[in-house]
Amino acid sequence: MGDKPLKTIEEKLLISEKMLEEVNAFLLRKNNPLINGVLEILDEHGGAEEINRKARENSRLENLMQRLEKMKSPFLKDLEWLIKQRDKEAFISIPEYRRKILGKKADSIKFNEACAVTLEISACNFFPWLVEEAKRAIKHRDLMPARYIRVRPMKEQVEDGDILAFAAAMQVIGASYVQTLDTRGTMPGSDGKPINIHLGGPETITGYFGGVGVPNEYALKWVEEYLYYYTEYGVKQILNTNIGTVLLGFLLHKLGIDIEFKISVFLGADNPYSILWILMMAKLFSRGDGTTPLAGFNLSNSVNNHTIELAAYTRKALGFEDAVRIEHHITEAFKSIVRQPYDRLNELLELASHVKNISAKHEGAPPEVEKTREHPSDILDYFLPKKEIIEKGLMPKLLANYLDKHDAVNRTAKALTEKGLAFVAAQNLHKKDREKSYRYSLGFRNTR
Repeated sequence: MGDKPLKTIEEKLLISEKMLEEVNAFLLRKNNPLINGVLEILDEHGGAEEINRKARENSRLENLMQRLEKMKSPFLKDLEWLIKQRDKEAFISIPEYRRKILGKKADSIKFNEACAVTLEISACNFFPWLVEEAKRAIKHRDLMPARYIRVRPMKEQVEDGDILAFAAAMQVIGASYVQTLDTRGTMPGSDGKPINIHLGGPETITGYFGGVGVPNEYALKWVEEYLYYYTEYGVKQILNTNIGTVLLGFLLHKLGIDIEFKISVFLGADNPYSILWILMMAKLFSRGDGTTPLAGFNLSNSVNNHTIELAAYTRKALGFEDAVRIEHHITEAFKSIVRQPYDRLNELLELASHVKNISAKHEGAPPEVEKTREHPSDILDYFLPKKEIIEKGLMPKLLANYLDKHDAVNRTAKALTEKGLAFVAAQNLHKKDREKSYRYSLGFRNTR
C-alpha cells in the first residue's frame, strides 16, 4: 500500500539530469581529442570573434563588387544591370502578379502570409543562368525564386569569380542561398585527394548513401573548408550531408561561429524520428538565446504529407517554427535520382494552408515537359566540371534545363495563387505593395 506508484510508460523516456551531466562532462573533459581538434582550427583562424568579423566584411555588397572590378570580371556588368532593373521596378509586384492570375477578384482575397510558401530553385550553378532567368522573368512577368541552391565545386567558382557574383546577386534581389562544400563523398576534397578510397565519383554514388560521405579526418577538413569560404567570401550557409558534420555545425555555432546549415536530401531524413533526432540535437546545442545554426531540412523525396506535418509538429514544440524551414521537392531531376513521374505539387497545395515556413523546391521541370527535351535534366550533370560542360557543348542545354525549373517555380506560384495561398518570391524584386521597400541584410536567413 505504501509503495510508490510505478512510473507511467511515458515517464520512462525522461532523460535524467545525471545522464546530461555525463555528456557535459565529456564535452568539457580536458584534452578531449574530439573537441580539441575543433578548438585548434578556430585558434588558427584567430578565434570566433575574428572569424565572424572577416566574414561580415567580406560579404558586404560593396566589397564583393570591388573584388569583381579588380579581377575585371564580366559579371560586374551583369550585376549592374540587375541592380538597375531592380531600382526601376522592372519586375512584377506581388499584387500585379495575383491580378495576372486571378483578375480583379485578387484584390478582395486575404492571403495567409503566415503560411507563405518560399519559392525555391536548384541548382543555380552558374551566375549567368541567374541573369538569363531575370531577363525571362521581366519579359514574361514571372516571379524570381526567394531561395537558391548551389551544387558546384567551390574552387571552380573561385577561379571564374562566380562565387563573388552570386553572393552579390543574392543581396541585390533579396534571396537566400546555400552552397555545397567540396568536402563530401562524391568528389575529391578541398585538398584535391579522394575523400573515400572506395568511391570513384558519381558512378559509385550508392556508396555515398551508405553514410561514408565525410570519413575519418575529413570531418575536420570540412570545418577548415567552411571557415575558409566563410571568412574569404562570406559564405554563411552550407549544405550538410553527414551526421558527423551536422554535429560539428552545432558545435561551431555553440562556440561562437555564426554558421548556418541545412540538411541535404542526401542525408536521408525520411521519417518523423530522424527529424526528431536532429531537432533534439538542435535544441540541446542551441545558444543561450535559443538560436540554432540549423536553417532547414531538405527532407527525403520519399516523405509523405503526414511525415511533413509531424515534422512541423516537432519543430513547433521545440521552438524552431520560424528558424528551421522544411524544404520539399516538388519536382526532381528527370534522370538519375528518382523514379519518374515525380510531381508533388498537389500534395504541396494540401500542406500550404496550415504548415508554416515551408519551401517548394524545384529541381526539374514537370515530367510531361522533361520527356520532350533533347537533354532532360540529370542530377549527374551537377558533377561535371565547367571545362567538360563547355567541351561537350552542354552549357546551352543545361541552361535550358534551368529555365525549365524556373517555369516550374512559376507553375507552383500560379497554383498556390489560384487556391488563395501565399508565396515568398525574391523580396527586393517583387514588392508586396506599391511602396518602394528594399530589405537589405546579410544572409536572408529564412527569406520570409
